[in-house]
Amino acid sequence: MNDWRMHRQILGAAAFLLVCVAALGAYVIWLMTWEADELAGNPLNMRRSATQANIIRGTIFDAQGRALAQNRADGTRSYPMGAAFAAVTGYTGQEIGSAGIEAHANRDLLGETADMSRLGPLAQLFQSDRGDDVYLTIESDAQQAAYDGLAGRRGAVVVLDAATGAVLAMVSSPSYDPNNIEQQWQALSQQEGGPLLNRAVQGLYPPGSTIKPLIADAALREDVTTTSETFDCTGVLDVGGGHTIRESHGEVHGTVDLQKALTESCNVTFGTLGMRLGDKRLQSAFERFGFDQEIGGDILMTKSHLPPFGTLGSGDQAQTAIGQSSLLVTPMHMALLAAGIANGGTIMEPYLVQRVVTPGGLTVRETVPQTWRKDVTTPSRAALLDTYMEDVVKKGTGRAANISGVRVTGKTGTAENAQGEDHAWFIGSAQLPNRKIVFAIIVENSGGGGTEAAPIARKIILSLS
Repeated sequence: MNDWRMHRQILGAAAFLLVCVAALGAYVIWLMTWEADELAGNPLNMRRSATQANIIRGTIFDAQGRALAQNRADGTRSYPMGAAFAAVTGYTGQEIGSAGIEAHANRDLLGETADMSRLGPLAQLFQSDRGDDVYLTIESDAQQAAYDGLAGRRGAVVVLDAATGAVLAMVSSPSYDPNNIEQQWQALSQQEGGPLLNRAVQGLYPPGSTIKPLIADAALREDVTTTSETFDCTGVLDVGGGHTIRESHGEVHGTVDLQKALTESCNVTFGTLGMRLGDKRLQSAFERFGFDQEIGGDILMTKSHLPPFGTLGSGDQAQTAIGQSSLLVTPMHMALLAAGIANGGTIMEPYLVQRVVTPGGLTVRETVPQTWRKDVTTPSRAALLDTYMEDVVKKGTGRAANISGVRVTGKTGTAENAQGEDHAWFIGSAQLPNRKIVFAIIVENSGGGGTEAAPIARKIILSLS
């Protein structure tokens, strides 16, 4: 009897140990498959850090082959273009980790592949002593023009190739010099103005009147207005509950149709359209243009903050339609809005990395443009709104962006800001000899979009012409 009891206990212990071994095996398999990429890229992975120390990091180039990040003789990183390109290149350091392309393309710059990172110590048998070079879509002349245009003021600029989604410029200000970031890290981390924040993709702002092309598109799509309807702008719109919306600087636009309302940025007209659309159709419009989505890929864009549709009163509907209320967006997403209109209803997925090249000159990866959102509007409505936005630049609030011989479209915005002075916005497009570009520009706490942001667009367009 005692022998049987002992035998049963031994079987139970053996079964328990087998279950533990099976569970451990399953966990190891899980780590080697689903979690492999995250563990390999974790900055706390000491094996990864030790491997990196023995590799000459690849160079980051702009679209014309100019070096944006390269190794010094002592193994530290050099950034020849400095603070103007920090929002793109980011930085890398033993103590502070990495950001920007230095982080996103880290494996490429080390010459690693996803398969190699899973091999553990065996990967060193296949590891080159020099990483691959990364060529970006950034065009340095446009990047520098955007940075100089901001002139140290807080703000951001995004410029895209409308047909491909290639990011031609991405600037955030204030910035930092990545050449000495490790020495300045403590001060930069505490500095007022947030120089380490990439405002182009992480900054959230009320869009102000730059959202009006989207509202115009929604109003036409939902048949709540027509191109021939006229509105009587007395300078004040009653939105109910004892609340009103007023025109900027007390303006009175008189009788306007949709085209003139967009050209002169009439709040009364667009507030009226917002109330007519109501929550459900407003929400549909923002979702159609992807404002509820992230981008992914090598653009880590913060998702927009949309109003709580379904609970809005008429006042918030009107405020949302003029880019206020609780609506917050990134400059990158406003460039994508401009792209949807300029590109006939198709928005291409923005990207920064054009190709990755080995030290021997072999291209191991090249980005193929991808559609991000399709049919956000119809080609006919896009063409109509594009014409309206051309009028904004020719004879409306965006005249400071006008360039002789270049077709420029735009929409200005002056967004009220609860924390200070108004933000200045300008979004739009420009038809250059060999391509069409789209852009979004914000200058924080600076006043009117037509006077502060539109001139920066002009500088950028000229730099690319």
